[in-house]
Amino acid sequence: MDFSAFSPELLQYSKSLHPELPRHLGTRYNISGVFQPEPGNTVVCHVMEGTRTQRALVAAREKYLAMPEAGQFAFTPVSSLHMTLFQGIIEYRRTQPHWPPDLPLDTPIDEMTEIMDERLKTFSMRDPFKVAVMKARPSGLLVDGATEADRKIMRQWRDALADLLGYRHADHETYAFHITFTYVIERLSDEALPRWQAMLDEVAAELRAEVPVLELRPPAFCSFEDMNHFEELLVFDAK
Repeated sequence: MDFSAFSPELLQYSKSLHPELPRHLGTRYNISGVFQPEPGNTVVCHVMEGTRTQRALVAAREKYLAMPEAGQFAFTPVSSLHMTLFQGIIEYRRTQPHWPPDLPLDTPIDEMTEIMDERLKTFSMRDPFKVAVMKARPSGLLVDGATEADRKIMRQWRDALADLLGYRHADHETYAFHITFTYVIERLSDEALPRWQAMLDEVAAELRAEVPVLELRPPAFCSFEDMNHFEELLVFDAK
């Protein structure tokens, strides 16, 4: 099969090219698509409820659910829709450089969240930014700053959070901002790729036209027990 017709984002979900088990299967979610306990914390921008953006994203998510292969994916709930601005710590990732180096790797997650929450209360907020959809992929949407200035500000937020908390993941500089709809349980067959590419292109075009700037809540430090809910503990809102 000629794979050149498909985006790199889609090919990551190809069974032919990536026959191994999905990375989070068995820890973050199970083969039935049920999310498993995986406590941690993070800094995210939730999608604002009751907005045009939320309605558009729900409609886009419905297109994913309507695909014949939807059963091969675990879908996160609408209420959890968010864009991650900076990765926190997580139960199954107790390694460097994913953890503040001055804190023991066996520190309980709840205690880590309390410590990081206290540190973040001294955080000096950066400027607000606007976010736009770049592409769609089987897991959801790739997003970024709506303008070059916005993209620069988002990176400034990440750098400032990393400096305060004392750690940077290996992909700190290249991190791809995203809004997750799904996690893959079983990768896509070659036969499914053309219809998925058509659906993803349609979703991205429709979202860019309908909501050129996404309505997101201000960044917030959140705790979570699994991928179903992200509880806002500290909101970085200049207002």
